[in-house]
Amino acid sequence: MKIATFNINNVGKRLPNLLAWLETAQPDVVCLQETRTPDALFPAKALEAAGYGAVWTGERTWNGVAILARGGTPVPTRRALPGDPEDRQARYIEAAVGGVLVGCLYLPNGNPQPGPKFAYKLAWFDRLIAHAADLLAADVPVVLAGDYNVVATDLDIYRVKPRTTDALQQPQTKAAYRRLLDQGWTDAIRALHPDARIYTFWDYLRDAWGRDAGMRLDHLLLSPELAPRLAAAGVDREVRGEPGASDHAPAWIRLA
Repeated sequence: MKIATFNINNVGKRLPNLLAWLETAQPDVVCLQETRTPDALFPAKALEAAGYGAVWTGERTWNGVAILARGGTPVPTRRALPGDPEDRQARYIEAAVGGVLVGCLYLPNGNPQPGPKFAYKLAWFDRLIAHAADLLAADVPVVLAGDYNVVATDLDIYRVKPRTTDALQQPQTKAAYRRLLDQGWTDAIRALHPDARIYTFWDYLRDAWGRDAGMRLDHLLLSPELAPRLAAAGVDREVRGEPGASDHAPAWIRLA
């Protein structure tokens, strides 16, 4: 089983890019973030024609997440992250696919920092950590895949800026990600490539792609039941260089 995560950065605008990548990469499961479309306009028919069933939750202009399954339809189990019934932002969806529970997430960016957006980011992270603990307690195979908006280590960014105010690089952000891993989750890409500089995001500004000034923001975390099945992991970075591309590239794993 091949599972991928891809911040598509507007699924309507970049649908040709997505369809071309699906045809080439042939993932079995895909987690999309930043679909940026209301539910009624999600391109379900185009994806179905490409061989993928989908479940999704979205909103106009911002956010939005979806899970795709090749040759079938995911069975949704949750369409929002628990812990705050007042939170209406479309950032989490969960579904069963092929015997695996898949959580697709788009963690808040948190900028500018400090401020209410950073406070929301940390509160959302706390809710994710609490829900992840419940998933582990269920003793089922789980993957939590998506755009975590965290630069976890110095290897995950092209240049470390010790005094940066960027919310993605703050000690509190990194500590939250570490607390999540310490529950027993395996960062799949880092597990197989412990010393490699691997990026999944290159800003549109300042020729970041041309300079390879990237960051690894997109992660696939595996539960202890799933981690022994990890056979391969990588990033389809060439997708970022295509015309009209998202500023993210797909990250993926292959399970035995």
